[in-house]
Amino acid sequence: MPRGKYTNHKGRNRKFTSPEELEEQRKQEELKQKWRKEHGGDDESSSEAESGDNKSGSGSSDESDSDEDHPTKAKGVSGLIEVENPNRVVKKNKKLANLNTSLGEGEKPQLSRREREEIERARAAAAYQKAHAEGKTEQARADLARLAIIRQQREEAAKKREADKKAKDEGPKKR
Repeated sequence: MPRGKYTNHKGRNRKFTSPEELEEQRKQEELKQKWRKEHGGDDESSSEAESGDNKSGSGSSDESDSDEDHPTKAKGVSGLIEVENPNRVVKKNKKLANLNTSLGEGEKPQLSRREREEIERARAAAAYQKAHAEGKTEQARADLARLAIIRQQREEAAKKREADKKAKDEGPKKR
């Protein structure tokens, strides 16, 4: 007996399975599976063993098709009570053909709110510039009225200058 209060049993009585025994067990399992496949065993243990081989082996498409056709079997009481967990997302495999058509050439990609607002602002600015050039906005009307007043003042100033110039030219001739 050890002196301490607690005893540790970890190092005692270890038994290792020999490689020959492991190989024998594996062969027996293979024989059982072959027999089940030949005789069409319908019990759950055979389907679990087959699906285990498919996952570790080539991963055939039959397994993925069966997942899509049949929902997962409920564990415990959860099969009796139907509760939808909004946080649980069931991953669905998409086929490549459907994926290409869903993106589609005809559809526009979804834009974020900021991108949509930026496009709207650009459209509004272009429409305003067009209306402004045609003189349909309040600011354009005010600008045109201001320009008309300035033109009129400049014409009057030009007439006055010409009149002053003529007066100067006529003034020296009279002397």
